[in-house]
Amino acid sequence: MGNLKFRNAELADLNKIVAIYNSTIASRMVTADVEEVSVESKEKWFHEHNPQTRPLWIVEDSDREIVGWVSFSSFHERPAYSGTVEVSIYLDESSRGKGYGKTILQYCIENAGKFGVNNLVALIFLHNEPSLKLFRHFGFEDWGTLPDVAVLDGIERSLKILGKRIK
Repeated sequence: MGNLKFRNAELADLNKIVAIYNSTIASRMVTADVEEVSVESKEKWFHEHNPQTRPLWIVEDSDREIVGWVSFSSFHERPAYSGTVEVSIYLDESSRGKGYGKTILQYCIENAGKFGVNNLVALIFLHNEPSLKLFRHFGFEDWGTLPDVAVLDGIERSLKILGKRIK
């Protein structure tokens, strides 16, 4: 687990990023998308990231195989919120349940300050206990609940906002 490598994503990685993202949709646990997204539809999102302030990292194992990706996305476009980012972690199906999430989130916490980040937030469905457990393990606190804001397969789902002050 400690042998994970983080590198800035390149446009050539977008196919794999989208494939990993799409692999989470069917579970109805991770994203509010209900159908697979296209690579083209994620190009604007990809370009909203940059290595200086809003990184999008590819995570590789010791064999240089991609195990997942992680991003810092702007929480809000207004300048006063620039020190707060949403952290998103997505793992390849073959890499889930191996403890990689802990290593990745620890890396994010340790490096957030380099990107001018004061607060990390995570938006997690209330029924996604594994992700809630992961973030709470690292001291993320409940900063809010948006009750029944999503409908997945006819079931209303609530969203938790977890946050951690970095500074």
